Amino acid sequence: MKQSYQMVDWARGANVYEVNIRQYTPEGSFAAFGQHLPRLRDMGVEIVWLMPVTPISLKERQGALGSYYACSSYTAVNPEFGTLDDLKNLVMQAHQLGMKLIIDWVANHTGWDHHWTAEHPEWYVKDGKGNFTERNGWHDVIDLDYTSSAMRSAMIDAMKYWIQTCDIDGFRCDMAHLVPLDFWIEAKQQCESLKHLYWLGECEQPAYHVVFNTSYAWSWMHASEKLQKQPDGLNEVMNVLHSYSQYPAGATKLFFTSNHDENSWNGTEYEKYGPTAQAWAVFSCTWPDGMPLIYSGQESPSKKRLQFFDKDLIEWRHPLQMESFYNVLLSFRKENPAIREGETFILPSEHNNQLMSYLRRKGNDVVLILLNVSYDNKLKIEVTHDWLKGRFRNLFSQMIFNFDGREDFEIQAGEYMIYESVN
Repeated sequence: MKQSYQMVDWARGANVYEVNIRQYTPEGSFAAFGQHLPRLRDMGVEIVWLMPVTPISLKERQGALGSYYACSSYTAVNPEFGTLDDLKNLVMQAHQLGMKLIIDWVANHTGWDHHWTAEHPEWYVKDGKGNFTERNGWHDVIDLDYTSSAMRSAMIDAMKYWIQTCDIDGFRCDMAHLVPLDFWIEAKQQCESLKHLYWLGECEQPAYHVVFNTSYAWSWMHASEKLQKQPDGLNEVMNVLHSYSQYPAGATKLFFTSNHDENSWNGTEYEKYGPTAQAWAVFSCTWPDGMPLIYSGQESPSKKRLQFFDKDLIEWRHPLQMESFYNVLLSFRKENPAIREGETFILPSEHNNQLMSYLRRKGNDVVLILLNVSYDNKLKIEVTHDWLKGRFRNLFSQMIFNFDGREDFEIQAGEYMIYESVN
């Protein structure tokens, strides 16, 4: 099965768009969201990730509608979102548009009234009194016992069900590090006997890349959002990025400025990053060995924390002001070899705690990225490098410049610049 651990071809250099079905439309359904697929395709989205599609437990439910991540069955569809046929149609629509669709998989725990609690209570972890329990402080779920081979087998069968029934293209695996690695290895071997899939793991353990193509960049996110509070914070960011460069060959990291957890519990990207939010979005699309993630509504832009357990519609502001920004970035990422697979040179600067500046190159294709990730204006940088010679186009203005190997730039707070060579 060694070959199956390689990244599926269509995911190389791609991007992920996370869908919060409940909050996406007034209907909160698969069918209503499906109407947005052509728009997302035109924006450049390649992989659609649906938050869990399974029904939500009633017992210990939080809020009016509960958490997506407290399921009552692994092989049924949440009626809030529609029917199984609706989900099949959504996957088919995505495929017809040339997109892929993955689903969220919550293997560590279930809701309190999952049917396994009655049918197979022995499949769950128990406390000292023999009661269902949970080890991470989540009120509405209970932990599964991975010493049970029968439970493992049933879990894998449930994962295979969605591949066989709906033709999904992969899994985003929730809190993957809480589940033993040997289970994921077995699950991948069996699932990949049906179809070569994309595997995204919510974890930051390099060893798990024997299974997962992409793991979360939580450490990068935590370091980057502390920049305004730490004078030398960018040094910590660079140290984290260096640690990622030591990951197994072929491993990629998921970079994001928002997702369902961050938006609901820690704030929107504008609360966390202020005027530097877009610069970090540019980073997420241009840093090597990364997989950029866009969360529902970021193209609007999203300046609202969405309630997690209740209906709370995304505030869509038309026209969508950030849609063209993401379209330019995602198209550029897909088309430019230097961004997809080029080598990287980090540029020195007297503003190393405020500017992220780097060159990417693949053959004759060269890209210069300049990011002011601080609140400071009028920062000057002199870029001197042999790669920076010839005609270059500013990606966002489309203006052409002739560079001779030494150029001076002035960058405002939160400003971002991308120059690509014109061959």
